[in-house]
Amino acid sequence: MKNPFLPSISQTLADPYSSASPSIAAARRLPPESFLLPVDNMPKHYRPPGKKKEGNAAKYVTRSQAVKLLQVNLPTFRRLCILKGVFPREPKKKVKGNHHTYYHVKDIAFLHHDPLLEKFRDIRAYEKKIKKAEAKLNKDLVVRLLTRKPTYTLDRLIRERYPKFVDALRDLDDCLTMVHLFAALPALDRENIEPKRIHNCRRLSHEWQAFISRSHKLRKVFVSVKGIYYQAEVEGQKITWLTPHVLQQVLTDDIDFNVMLTFLEFYETLLGFVNFKLYHSINVKYPPILDPRLEALAADLYALSRYVDANSRSSVVESETVESSVPDQSESQLKEKAQNESNLRLAQLQRQLPYNEPGALMHLVEESTTEEEEDQDTKECKKLFEGMKFFLSREVPRESLLFVIPAFGGTVSWEGQGAPFAEADQSISHQIVDRPTQGHMFLSREYVQPQWIYDCVNSRIILPTEGYLVGRVPPPHLSPFVNDDAEGYVPEYAETIKRLQVAARSIVLPMPGMGQADLEDPQHLLVEGVIDRTEAQIAAEKKQKMMNLEKQYHEELRTELAGVQTPALATSTSSRISPENDGGEDSDPDTQQTANDDANMPLVMMSRKKRKLYEAMEINKQRKKASVDHLKERKRKIDGSKESGKK
Repeated sequence: MKNPFLPSISQTLADPYSSASPSIAAARRLPPESFLLPVDNMPKHYRPPGKKKEGNAAKYVTRSQAVKLLQVNLPTFRRLCILKGVFPREPKKKVKGNHHTYYHVKDIAFLHHDPLLEKFRDIRAYEKKIKKAEAKLNKDLVVRLLTRKPTYTLDRLIRERYPKFVDALRDLDDCLTMVHLFAALPALDRENIEPKRIHNCRRLSHEWQAFISRSHKLRKVFVSVKGIYYQAEVEGQKITWLTPHVLQQVLTDDIDFNVMLTFLEFYETLLGFVNFKLYHSINVKYPPILDPRLEALAADLYALSRYVDANSRSSVVESETVESSVPDQSESQLKEKAQNESNLRLAQLQRQLPYNEPGALMHLVEESTTEEEEDQDTKECKKLFEGMKFFLSREVPRESLLFVIPAFGGTVSWEGQGAPFAEADQSISHQIVDRPTQGHMFLSREYVQPQWIYDCVNSRIILPTEGYLVGRVPPPHLSPFVNDDAEGYVPEYAETIKRLQVAARSIVLPMPGMGQADLEDPQHLLVEGVIDRTEAQIAAEKKQKMMNLEKQYHEELRTELAGVQTPALATSTSSRISPENDGGEDSDPDTQQTANDDANMPLVMMSRKKRKLYEAMEINKQRKKASVDHLKERKRKIDGSKESGKK
């Protein structure tokens, strides 16, 4: 049946805008707002098609989306992210699911505009050209292509990621650990570990150790199963790194060496920049030129020390000569000086320093560091082994001791060619031995184990050598990175070291039954005659005032934790606790329950978030207490076994 309210098709086609089509004409007269959907019928997250994304969907992209956007393969994307310092993010809401890796859109845009991306594309195209030429057996083209390989440098990335030198020092822990690791690895073709990379890592690590040792910046050393931990302080920044033991390294198949080599590529450039800055800060030219004889004998660290010593002395002499000479020089003289600079640097090691000069290892930049003010730690470390001469046997870790002993002011030599002095030198004070027995012994020196060096370094005093003699079981090697007071357990040998430190530094200790506060009491100082009566009275009043303020502060803090207590509640609590109740002796309250309720009152007044945090803290305290009890029980069993063995 035809709808009488709709016009015919012929009428509509004939004149669509006439009065014969009242619905369309009426629609033309309606305002634009009438075409909008009602607010009640609009979906909650309605977004018209083609509109811009919002929220986490617009801020983050998955790894596959990022690879597709940059038009590179996955290994190139990983390499680019490592070099640029771009890492995955964790959005609050993962739009694509929990099994994806997300990156920020701005980080991907940062990679998209980097010139290194275009260089990687050129390298990929270059590799395809070589494969194509090799497939066609076109040897001439392959030779020409191999001479035109695209190259790139990471100098710009170093300046971009580390605007200041302090920023580079803060990020140097992983860098040093990685470089020292690859310096001890063997070269393998199947893992793309080239001998050139190994030699470069070894050179950079020795340059870093030479600077730290000669500037006396080393602070802590700890020998563990993983390796040897070192901590140095350079320009106020504490730098900790791990070096592996000098053993044959076995490479496993579950390690992706491509990722590690990418990190190593960046870390080599970073450490080169840092060494350049540090060497120039002490007026030493970089890179150093080593004595080829010592370098052939694998005495790189000793050769570096000699180079730094000679170069620092020559720089001081040149500065004094320039100050005394006429300041204006002609351009021809400057050019001649620049041309002969390399010859002078080569002549320093051949003419100024004979290869058997004693004590050359121990003097680094003494003249160049006189103008700089040394802090208290540097002065203390510089004088620890001052005046001592050490000789290393062939079984001890030579590289580690060559690094540690000069860092604390000692003179060291070893068994082999290129050593500063021989084993028969009568001026040797200590010989480091790590064997059960020692055949030939000199009466003028002490024979100790290598652990004695590390324990002396960590305690900053010269420890007695009785427990470290040859053939004896040494005391426990305590870690300087652990705070015993915070852990709640102080080993017995740590207490012994503290007593030795107090005796060495002449610190006055309180008598048994007294505390450190008794030494600061004005009445004691008055009796001892340190201060007069007026000063003692003023000090006593000041101390009493501080004690009152401290007591008031603790009372306010206790009230704040327990909540504001009304007078009525306080009166009821006091009446509950008072023994004079109507019930007599049989109706005395449970004092233990009352004490527990008072102790739990602050916990009840806390919010849920603070209560959970407090419970986690209590659980951590209980775990720490259980660990301390376990250590004490082990110590008790060991002491019992020793006593039973003596019987």
